[in-house]
Amino acid sequence: MSDPFYITTAISYPNGRPHIGHAYEAIATDAIARYQRMIGRDVRFQTGTDEHGLKMAQEARKRDITPAELAKEMSGYFKEMADILQISYDRFIRTSDPDHYRASEAIWRAMADSGDLYLDRYEGWYSVRDEAFYDESELIDGEGGSRISPQGTPVEWTAEETWFFRLSKYQQPLLDLYEAQPDFIRPDARRNEIMRFVEGGLSDLSVSRTSFDWGVPVPGSPGHVMYVWVDALTNYLTGAGYPDDPVKMARYWPADLHIIGKDIVRFHAVYWPAFLMSAKIALPRQVFGHGFLLNRGEKMSKSLGNVTDPIELANRFGVDALRYFLLREVSFGQDGSYSEEAIVTRANADLANSFGNLAQRTLAQIFKNCDAFLPAIHGHAAADEALFDLVAKAVRGTIPAAYADLALSHATEQWMQAVYACNAYIDDQAPWVLRKSDPERMETVLATLYICIAQLAVAIIPVIPQSANALLSRMGIAEHLRTFEGIGTHWYSALAESDFRIDQPVALFPRLELEPKAA
Repeated sequence: MSDPFYITTAISYPNGRPHIGHAYEAIATDAIARYQRMIGRDVRFQTGTDEHGLKMAQEARKRDITPAELAKEMSGYFKEMADILQISYDRFIRTSDPDHYRASEAIWRAMADSGDLYLDRYEGWYSVRDEAFYDESELIDGEGGSRISPQGTPVEWTAEETWFFRLSKYQQPLLDLYEAQPDFIRPDARRNEIMRFVEGGLSDLSVSRTSFDWGVPVPGSPGHVMYVWVDALTNYLTGAGYPDDPVKMARYWPADLHIIGKDIVRFHAVYWPAFLMSAKIALPRQVFGHGFLLNRGEKMSKSLGNVTDPIELANRFGVDALRYFLLREVSFGQDGSYSEEAIVTRANADLANSFGNLAQRTLAQIFKNCDAFLPAIHGHAAADEALFDLVAKAVRGTIPAAYADLALSHATEQWMQAVYACNAYIDDQAPWVLRKSDPERMETVLATLYICIAQLAVAIIPVIPQSANALLSRMGIAEHLRTFEGIGTHWYSALAESDFRIDQPVALFPRLELEPKAA
């Protein structure tokens, strides 16, 4: 049985429709999951929505519907986004799912059994927008003398009876964890921030609310619902079968990788491992906090009117063009910026002009000059061997290594370098000239290009799955060969001997144009 790999996105809070930041996280996580499948791993990939909490209750009240009705409607938009963007999830979890209630109750009881939950009264600052508690020392000055959270969100003084979790008990165990496993939190900037926070001391954490009832009820404590982050973080366990399916749990837990935004690293790298330590459950292997996606360098906000609908972008420019741009342009782990102009420029330069045109030129010449049959190879010249070596190093070495290290922009950059080399080769060899002067050499050049293009198409599947697979199907490459283990040259002779013929080539990537701005 293949080696399991369990990867998750953060679950999105659906009090509004999805924006481009949600899409970016889903696309990046999907590329990593697809790469892991292509090296033979048994991947379990989970995404979904975090439906409980005060924000959802308030939004539902505004719209005069129940929180459950709001959650169902809004979660539908997030699932639609995932499906449109070709996100290859195994489960789209909703925290209102019955098995998730059971998982949340089970981890609560496990933490109680460890003596880490106690009833008291909470008084302090709370941000409804962040669903987070903040110490006085963390607040910063806002406009008009107000106090706001470190995230710039409003805070309000809250006082109510609450269950507390003994987070202070886990300060040293957490520091020991970060020391023993330096890769537990990535990138390093996130790790350093968290270590400084924990070294500053941890206060016990309020983990229930009585001011609203939209949440998972606390077992044996009427009137209390779980603090949304206890419930939300537990979704990762729910997806691994906790507590109902011990066989599944043994296979997929601990999770290999939580992909999250940098603004929620504290919850995942402090609260979550502390909860798991208390419940005596193994810790995830890694938490990766990616950066923000900025609109022309500015953080997205409704007040600025720069929140972008990812479905609209995908419909306008194409799913793969959007996926490619985000993974190529943004260094994973750092903040990045996007604009419609940048998407059009990058997609046209890399996909349409470079890779798409390379494939179109090569296949069109085979279709026209070889009667659509795959050309024979009549010995290799030094230029052919040099191209094979360069492409092989990329598709078997630098590209998969970059995927494995979550260096997604580096993977696409290495892929483009190999594409450029193929374009230089076709221009230098000029098979359209060889057609008259040396037909056998023309065939060898076209066969060399065919093999290299197919290998490069396989290598870019995690990023542009729809287009890469469409091209490979036109080229006759069987699905079982579309893996990093299947990349090679051995399949070409078998395919050629089968009398495979290509169809009339069609453009893989249409050139994109910007819509003219209204006067």
